[in-house]
Amino acid sequence: MRSTRGSSRAVLPVLLLAFGVATAVPAIAQNQSPLSPLLEVQVLGRELLAIDSEGGGQRSERLERNETVLYTRSQGRVGVVVTDRRLLAIATRSGAWQQARYRNGEAPPADVEIGDRVALVLMRTRAVGFDGGSRNLVESGIGPREHVVDSAVGANVAVLITDRRALGLSSDRGGFFEVPIRLGEGIQSVTAFANHATLQTSQRLLIFRGPAATWEEKRLPLH
Repeated sequence: MRSTRGSSRAVLPVLLLAFGVATAVPAIAQNQSPLSPLLEVQVLGRELLAIDSEGGGQRSERLERNETVLYTRSQGRVGVVVTDRRLLAIATRSGAWQQARYRNGEAPPADVEIGDRVALVLMRTRAVGFDGGSRNLVESGIGPREHVVDSAVGANVAVLITDRRALGLSSDRGGFFEVPIRLGEGIQSVTAFANHATLQTSQRLLIFRGPAATWEEKRLPLH
């Protein structure tokens, strides 16, 4: 008699899925996938319009006299507009647009790094972040002798690395959270994932946890 073991194994996952036993698999895959666009940014004449497909409705912001929109970015629940005068950001379910005006001698940013729920912008004297949780813009000053080394943005976290510190931004907690970089500590790599980011230096592995907005440290073994 021919064995039917192989066909039984093929049918079993289908039966489990039909009865809801395997529902954890699609949930994990969904968490690891990019969030579908839930916010659209439109420039309609002298008006900025954020169309919210999650909370419903629209949020508008009037451009100032002779203000020019340079570009827009949107992904997931976050939208950003860069003009020749200010940076504007909004998230789904926001009550209003948030803005940060350029300081004297500060040029508009060349680009914006954006994830599903966070955005990171580097200015000449500061880093500006936006998190879709609190729906606020936050910033941290960059010193005159402090040099930006690298940055990375994931779905819900962003990190900015200088020669003095690492700044972490989370969609779950407001503000920048930093850890010092030691003297002589070389930066080797930085990677942002959905909910955490890793920074490897010549001495340590630093892990930024988005949900808790904390840095963890693991010393590298000596060779």
